[in-house]
Amino acid sequence: MKRDLVLEIGTEEIPSRFIPPAIETLSALADSEFVKARVSFEAASVYATPRRLALCMDGVSEKQDDLVATIKGPSMASAFTPEGQPTRAAEGFAKSRGVSVADLKEIDVDGVKYAAAEVRERGVQTVTLLPGLFVGMIGKLVFPKNMYWSDPSVRFARPIRWITALFGDEVVPFEYGGVTSGRVSSGHRFMGKKRVEIRSASDFLPRLYDNQVLLDQGKRRQNLLAGIAALENEIDGTVERDPELVEENLYLVEDPVPFIGSFSERFLALPREVPITTMKKNQKYFAVKTKDGRLRNLFVGVSNNRAVDMSAIREGNERVLRARLEDAWFFWEEDRKRNLASNVERLKDVLYQEKLGSVHDKVMATRKLAMWICEAFGRQDISKLVERAAFLSKADLVSHMVYEFPELQGVMGREYAKLDGEDPRVALALYEQYLPKSASEPLDLPTDDVGAVLGIAERVLIIVNCHKVGLEPTGSQDPYALRRAARCVYEIIWGRKLDIDVTASVREAGAENAVPEEVIDASLSFMEQRLLVRLKEKGFEHELATLAISVAGDRPLQVMRLLDALNEVKDEPWFSSLVNAATRVNNILRKAEGEGADAVDPSLLAKPAEKALHDAVERTRPRVEEELKANDWKGLTGTLSELSPVVAGFFDDVMVMDSDDRVRANRLAILRGAGALFELVGLGEWNLGAVKAAVGA
Repeated sequence: MKRDLVLEIGTEEIPSRFIPPAIETLSALADSEFVKARVSFEAASVYATPRRLALCMDGVSEKQDDLVATIKGPSMASAFTPEGQPTRAAEGFAKSRGVSVADLKEIDVDGVKYAAAEVRERGVQTVTLLPGLFVGMIGKLVFPKNMYWSDPSVRFARPIRWITALFGDEVVPFEYGGVTSGRVSSGHRFMGKKRVEIRSASDFLPRLYDNQVLLDQGKRRQNLLAGIAALENEIDGTVERDPELVEENLYLVEDPVPFIGSFSERFLALPREVPITTMKKNQKYFAVKTKDGRLRNLFVGVSNNRAVDMSAIREGNERVLRARLEDAWFFWEEDRKRNLASNVERLKDVLYQEKLGSVHDKVMATRKLAMWICEAFGRQDISKLVERAAFLSKADLVSHMVYEFPELQGVMGREYAKLDGEDPRVALALYEQYLPKSASEPLDLPTDDVGAVLGIAERVLIIVNCHKVGLEPTGSQDPYALRRAARCVYEIIWGRKLDIDVTASVREAGAENAVPEEVIDASLSFMEQRLLVRLKEKGFEHELATLAISVAGDRPLQVMRLLDALNEVKDEPWFSSLVNAATRVNNILRKAEGEGADAVDPSLLAKPAEKALHDAVERTRPRVEEELKANDWKGLTGTLSELSPVVAGFFDDVMVMDSDDRVRANRLAILRGAGALFELVGLGEWNLGAVKAAVGA
């Protein structure tokens, strides 16, 4: 027989950001704890609102599964004498497992015979296990912050006010945090009954729905979005459905009631991000735009109360928002009383990191590195713009607006720079230095190289300096987000097609900031590791990515272009043949270490195949060096395709280890030249195994 099951933990309002992780945790606990307890079930769902966290399970077995286990004991040689009599080891093992010696069985484990006991444990009624399971599961729920309300040893996100626990129509009795479980739940705080009696587990969701609690967050999301869509038809506009804001509102209400509000049009004179951020961060409102994307003086709020007259709710929310926007207007007016450049000196009083100095120190170091990047990589055309943008890059951090809304850093720098008459590209760079802000695709990359170079310089400097003072990532800890910084460097380079030497940039940052050589090397190792990780995330095979990095790793743009070229030829027969030939070359040279002539003697080239390989290596090497220098990856793969059959022909027709010492030494010299050529293109001994695996050679 099977029954449905409900565990509801009723609380004071839990912060919305705590709830999604709690849903995942409780769902995982239900799966693991019930399996561990040998209690089968058909389905489990976890639902949550601000006032409750509920586990609903369908088809839970009324009886625990029987346990039948074979337990390995001592070896048969230790358990029984040659005559078959049990030893003390057998008797002791049988006694410890509650069976007789006669019941011991023989099992084979990896060719060794052991005595074993078959243990059977009859399952008990599920209802007797549930109290312990529920108490254990509640105790394992962890939140970013916890509270206690009576017993200091019992903590939860917010005080627990009721617990509903039913197995079918039977109450599961237990106590947690001073609260005794029962069959009484609670309806919506404003629109439902305070006490809602639940007759059975299958009655749970309908009874809550009757009391204005839409417990299923999936259905609650549908209702929320449907309500917003209906309002759009009324206002002839578009509501900006920010995914984070949808998620937050979802767990702020038990029955979503979207409504329209408005604010004074004069606040539209603020940069559009200011009212949007004010509405989102302070009030959890959705912004409204016209069909062509202009901000309107409207907002959509989500109420947890379906009042008869919604005008009172709307007016109350409008009043609160008006005060918030007045504050923002005040900050805007105050900030405009001084130009942005005058804020730079004030950055000396803002600590960046206790071991790394002030924000002003960081700004000056970033400016220097950004200028060096422009000079080193032929971007003198933007060097003056980059220098000015770097100088102003953090000036908005000491503005009133950014102090109140840190999310607007960069945005306010851009807007204040425009008002000060700065070059438009400089103003744009003050915003785009922070891009990409999100790791989700498609990436919001800089649209101009001024902000791109500034963003790269700052991130490289942060990575080097954090390694300098021991703040590099360890395991899951990355307090200064260096992994993300490295990822952004590569994405900007690829997105803007900037051919920047990252290795040289890291070394320059280290040299200018008195970073020890071993720390610079550690920073470079970190950057290379992150490059490999990012390439694999983009779908490139580990082996080919390693090959490309070994050839062009200093310049990530060229790594990507080389990978594109390699992807086109990796399945070609000639490429597989070349990899196999390179493997043979390296194997022979390794075994013949110390043998071979210093140079090839043309007079000893007796066979056409060995002369062909020698000539091909001599002819190909300058071409390969030139193609590597020019980053001509298509040309390089074309050159290697011409070399491949020549190397294969050599091994078909020539015996390297000839009985004549002079001939053998000469042929080894030919292979040494070929090996050096392979080393240039990443087919050296250290990398060949991985490349062979990638191409199936």
